[in-house]
Formats: sequence, C-alpha cells, structure tokens
Amino acid sequence: MKRVVITGQGTINALGTNVPQTLEAMREGKCGIGPLEIRDVDRLAIQIGGQVKGYDPDTEFNRQQIALYDRFTQFTLLAAREAIAQSGLSFMGDLAARSGVVLGNSGGGMNTLDDNYRTVYEEGKNRVHPFVVPKLMNNAAASHVSMEFNLKGPTFTVATACASSNHAMGQAFNLIRCGMAEVMITGGSEAMLCFGGVKAWEGLRVMSKDACRPFSANRNGMVQGEGAAIFVFEEYEHAKARGAEIIAEVIGFAMTSDAADIVMPSKQNAARTMTLAMKDARINPEKVGYINAHGTGTAANDKTECAAVADALGHHANDLMISSTKSMHGHLIGGTGAVELLACTMALKDGIVAPTIGYEEPDPECALDVVPNVAREAKIDVVLSNAFAFGGLNAVLALRRA
Repeated sequence: MKRVVITGQGTINALGTNVPQTLEAMREGKCGIGPLEIRDVDRLAIQIGGQVKGYDPDTEFNRQQIALYDRFTQFTLLAAREAIAQSGLSFMGDLAARSGVVLGNSGGGMNTLDDNYRTVYEEGKNRVHPFVVPKLMNNAAASHVSMEFNLKGPTFTVATACASSNHAMGQAFNLIRCGMAEVMITGGSEAMLCFGGVKAWEGLRVMSKDACRPFSANRNGMVQGEGAAIFVFEEYEHAKARGAEIIAEVIGFAMTSDAADIVMPSKQNAARTMTLAMKDARINPEKVGYINAHGTGTAANDKTECAAVADALGHHANDLMISSTKSMHGHLIGGTGAVELLACTMALKDGIVAPTIGYEEPDPECALDVVPNVAREAKIDVVLSNAFAFGGLNAVLALRRA
C-alpha cells in the first residue's frame, strides 16, 4: 500500500478567496456568516448564510466560460488553480494519464437550475440556453478541472449530501494508495445560496435565523454556506522525488451507512466510522489530538456526535480538542468536508486549532473541549475529520503531521 500526502491546497469561501486568507480568519475566529445578498431574499424566512461576498465572475472568466460554468464550477476552478499552483505539478504524458479528479458535490448547478425554472415557469418562456444541462450536472466541475489541467486518469463526482467531500477525498486517497493513480485532485464545492436552494432547506426546519452555534446549549440550527476547497493528493515517493513541500499525510479513511433513518444521525455508526478510520490508519485513539467535527449546530447532530466521540475515543475523548468551523463559514453541504480539511492541515502544519465560535452556554450533553471562541496553539500529530450526512452516510478521514 502506497503512502499519500497533500502537496497543494486551494479555496474560496465566506472566510476568504484563498487559503492564506481563510486560515488567518480561522485563527482569528472571524465569522463569515451574514445577511444574504440574493434575488427575492425578502421572501425567505432564513436570510443569512456563509456567502462569498464581492465575487465577480467577469474578473475571473470570459463570457464563453461563464456560459458553461455554474457558480459551483467557478469556485472549484479557482480553488483548483491555487492548489495545483502550490503543488508545482504540470500534467503531461504518463503523469497526465495517471492523474485524475474526484470531487464532492450535492446540489450541482443550483443557480443554473433556479434561473431556468424562473425562465420557464415565471417568465413563461419556452426555450432555455442549450448549455443548461452541461452547466448544472453534478460532474461539471470535475470535468472542467480535468480539461483545464489535462488530467486523464480516474475522474468522477461523489454525491452523498453533507459527506460528499469526505467520500470524494477518501476515494482519491484509496486510488493512490492502491496504485491506480499517482496524483488526484480532490475536494468539493457547493453553491446553493439561491432562492430555491435556501427555500428547500427552510422546509426542513433545521435552519437558524441568526447564527451557527455548534455545541452551545442555546444553539438553534445550521446555517448554509458556499464555496470550494481543493487539494492535491500525491503518492509519497513521487512527491519526495521531486522535492515537493508536504503539507500533511493522509493515513486512513472509513465510510459506513446507518441503514436506519433518512435524517436522524446515529451515535453508534458515527462512532463505528471513527473507529474504523483509526483502524485503517493503524493508530490508537490516544494518538488523536484534534477532531474537526461535523458540528452543524443542530440539537440532534451535536449531542449525538459528542456521544459518538466519547464512545470511539474512550477516556481519551476528554483529553483531545474538537471544534466545528461551520460556526465561521457555514455548512457548505457537499463542499463542507473539503473546507474543513483546511482546519485539519492548519492544526497539523501550523500547530493552531481553529475555534468553535458563537459558543455561549455549556451543554452537559456536549461536555468535550470544543475550543470555544478562541483558537489555540498545540502540537498536533494526528487529526480526524468527521462528516455525517443525511441518508445516514458517514465518512471520516485521518491525517498525520508531515
């Protein structure tokens, strides 16, 4: 089994338009959640989100590209450019054939879908743009990344709701580990902060109208976000031979299904997934210094996840740190695990654990060290990154300091 390392990372999200800005915001405990600036926002009960503000696609892409790229694809390409530039890789010949793309995405081109539903149903038009289908399909971002960077290896999209990115990165990890690929571009994106996207989530009655406060006793729901985070996963010997900077090593992955309920989380299976990820990584619970929690800010998720951490880590659960950066950038649904992996690499590489902001009142059912409100310096050797999705689909990654 080959070793897998991260040699590049890129992002655009509510906290920043690149990795340095995002990590600085996480270190400072900044909140990227605020009033939504979208069409018909006055018709929504939920009017806040982790929106990428001030973004102008015309400064990044030409008119022909914008006709093909939904907002989620645009975010993906911007993050991929940053990640691949940092890696220093150029994909030609055999390397191109042995490099691919696996991305996580849940909603696909929601902005394109929303706009064209309006065209047909509200405006009464009988024609839509001929590129609507290739623009809204879930695999559009992965395909455009492969085309822009000449990546001819395994390329596909994973759609497992809020675990999409973690599942995607887990597949990329396994493809390299088993020798099917040398390099994989992986991560995820989401852009469903449009009228239809927010209205659909309103119907679940799990949304907060004011803030995301994971683990706090007065939490009242999740907050949507948008953006992308992309990573370059590379076979260790290949990276070492070319003298690449190694950000972190991916050492384990596990995925399970609750097979129980379409929306309610399962403590037993969340714990089982963490346990299997540690087993895959060949580490004991005592090695884990930080867990980036799924931490949505809903009553059900947070207490269930804390109980699962206690089950999986045993007595060591009281000695490690756990935080939810969704409190800062919102819940990016299919892209959330990717943005959260940036907090994991920051903990490993820089020794800084991102906080859970908005924490106001202790909850006896969430009695772990949730790094409330202020980032913390610590030497972290191993981290876990949790994702527990609607549909009962769980995915946990384990990473080690380079």
